[in-house]
Amino acid sequence: MVEFLVAYAAFLAAHVLPRLTGARDRAVARFGRGAYMAGYGVLSVALLVWLVSAALRAPVLEIWAPSRPLMLAPHVLMPLACLLLAGAAARPNPGSVAFVGGPAPKTAAGLPALIRHPVLWAFGLWALGHVAANGDVAAVALFGGFAVFAFAGMAVLDRRAARAGIPPTARGPFVARLARAWSPRLAVEIAAGLALWALLLALHGPVIGVDPRGWL
Repeated sequence: MVEFLVAYAAFLAAHVLPRLTGARDRAVARFGRGAYMAGYGVLSVALLVWLVSAALRAPVLEIWAPSRPLMLAPHVLMPLACLLLAGAAARPNPGSVAFVGGPAPKTAAGLPALIRHPVLWAFGLWALGHVAANGDVAAVALFGGFAVFAFAGMAVLDRRAARAGIPPTARGPFVARLARAWSPRLAVEIAAGLALWALLLALHGPVIGVDPRGWL
């Protein structure tokens, strides 16, 4: 459990301290945004791998016993999470989280036109599904922390966008947003999301050591 706590503290520090201390801005000014993001991405992935592996090695201290309804939660939430991730990760979304930069079009399209923070919703649903299915202390702390980061991050980003004068991408009546969201590209993104879900389902057993298909 000590290794898990140290890994968790390192992961949190890497994601909180650079902005709070101004280290992020200084590094961007010195090395450039691209170099900083590349280095920070490598560090984040390395810390995440360490954190997850430490959680898998941590002693199992059960909070609640696994049950079939709880173990089915990831099977309900993960397809939605994969659809949200695939439908928004490659679209610019100023004021939220995306994996591509650049200004958003004057009229947002795709999932960002429908949901303000689709990538954060994807991570939040992923985390909640895994909290439900894993009732031990390490898993609840790990995935519960990710869920808090995802959902609290939405409010933080909304305030930051408001201060910067960035309008929300998802605005107006739902029917109008749905019309803006739909396009042939969205259909491709939906197919990609379903393919991602199938891939994660197949790899979960070999990589993580637990095959969720056995819960069905």
